[in-house]
Amino acid sequence: MSTASRRFPVTDWTVVVPLVSLLALVFSWGRDLPGWAVAVVALCLAGAVLAAVHHAEVVAHRVGEPFGSLVLAVAVTVIEVALIVTLMADGGDKTASLARDTVFAAVMITCNGIVGLSLLVGALHHRVAVFNAEGSGAALATVATLATLSLVLPTFTTSKPGPEFSAGQLTFAAVASLALYGLFVAVQTVRHRDYFLPVATASGGAPDGASGDGEHAARPTARAALISLGLLLVALVAVVGDAKSVSPTIESGVAKAGLPQAVVGVIIALLVLLPETLAAVRAARRNRVQTSLNLAYGSAIASIGLTIPAIALASVWLSGPLLLGLGPIHTVLLALTVVVGALTVVPGRATLLQGGVHLVVLAAYLFLAVSP
Repeated sequence: MSTASRRFPVTDWTVVVPLVSLLALVFSWGRDLPGWAVAVVALCLAGAVLAAVHHAEVVAHRVGEPFGSLVLAVAVTVIEVALIVTLMADGGDKTASLARDTVFAAVMITCNGIVGLSLLVGALHHRVAVFNAEGSGAALATVATLATLSLVLPTFTTSKPGPEFSAGQLTFAAVASLALYGLFVAVQTVRHRDYFLPVATASGGAPDGASGDGEHAARPTARAALISLGLLLVALVAVVGDAKSVSPTIESGVAKAGLPQAVVGVIIALLVLLPETLAAVRAARRNRVQTSLNLAYGSAIASIGLTIPAIALASVWLSGPLLLGLGPIHTVLLALTVVVGALTVVPGRATLLQGGVHLVVLAAYLFLAVSP
């Protein structure tokens, strides 16, 4: 992060790209775009992703871990939740399963894709990926509990037919999700912050995160960090909004290819989670695997812990059913993810094998989304 502490000239690409991407969102929102316009929006989307990663690293360098990864995870999730509620309000019955599909896609991508890729990159560069088992294990346990309460139980409850909660059950799930999320943040940032901080490497050398490019760069000023925080939010709004703008083209392509409609949600989730994925991989390359896991599990927790309360509140005025329960295939994949994740985080160190196993589970999810 050699640029972390310097001023932000108005010509800097990290300033220009988020603003241009936001402008592209304004002009493209709600319009049928020709092919060339879709290409321009997609280019802006890619630039906004890179800018978001840069500004997230500046903020993280200023506030330190685990606050840095928390900022990016919460910012992405809040914007994603707003998008989900907006789409559900406009979509009627056809969006009844949108919240479930989006949240489950986020859980699979973060807990298998980001975790697996981070472990793979960390092991490739440093032979063994080292992290804090206490913090990562607590985060995984929180993900498993939230996912089971919100996405598995609706399939088995009997108060309403189908994979739905009754009003009382939905209220309980929302309150429990919000309470667990708040408790996790308190433990992560105050009570047991050391569980989520970088650990010493296996060779007994410098702490995890004390090596790598830019680690000795001057700490950003408060002004630079605030500017980066603002530009981070702008970039993330552009990422989510531009992804929505290109979604009609994606939907058309998916329909022409004869693929299930759920594939659209997977593609959008992959686009929205790109900033966190890139940030996690860059952290793993610098031997900061704990930061990568904070991003991955923190994003999954925020996705469930904030989405379920939001849609529970929105259900007061939303019409139509709200399908939250997973089907048999996705329930099996979730159980496999939890088991594999537990076996990965318990030792506090991982090799290429664990990273590869997580990526295979993600590949199975993506394949079954295309060919259920």
